[in-house]
Amino acid sequence: MIAIVDYGLGNIANVRRALEYLGYQVLLTKDPEELRQADGLVLPGVGHFGDAMRKLEADGLIPILTELKDEKPFVGICLGMQLLYEGSEEGNVDGLGFLPGKIERIRTSLPVPHLGWNQLNSENETLREDVYFIHSYKAVPDEYTVATAQYGGEEVVAIVQKGNLIGIQFHPEKSGDAGLAILDQAMKGGFR
Repeated sequence: MIAIVDYGLGNIANVRRALEYLGYQVLLTKDPEELRQADGLVLPGVGHFGDAMRKLEADGLIPILTELKDEKPFVGICLGMQLLYEGSEEGNVDGLGFLPGKIERIRTSLPVPHLGWNQLNSENETLREDVYFIHSYKAVPDEYTVATAQYGGEEVVAIVQKGNLIGIQFHPEKSGDAGLAILDQAMKGGFR
């Protein structure tokens, strides 16, 4: 059973359909006991970093997410990936702090948000795919970076992994067969 963290911000219906298509049983929940019993967690996210952190706090989800971050596959998607970091320039607020670093605004002469299909760059040949992005903020590459993409001369972290904790900046649920394969690999433990 895969639990999608239900805190009201995210592309939940499409993520759920993608996971079900891959053969997973899926539960949408914010109940700590159901999250503990799940085989894996997905933290989706669309919207503003500060709003998302306030919602996670108001729903009492930060302690349970902190407890489970190292125990099972835990996948953050789009804003859900960004929330895994120490903080963000968007709203200038603290994040969950599961990954080091601060999310920064994309600074390029190209239009922002970074919107549309872009190719992944990775040492892992199975990750060199075109995937669908939509975001205005980005993580800075570090030792946990698994794949990146180039946008207007900026290197954007596309996939990050630290143990069982995986962040996917693009939308695997909107990235066709390649995105589904990446999501499945993430739910099975990742890329390292």
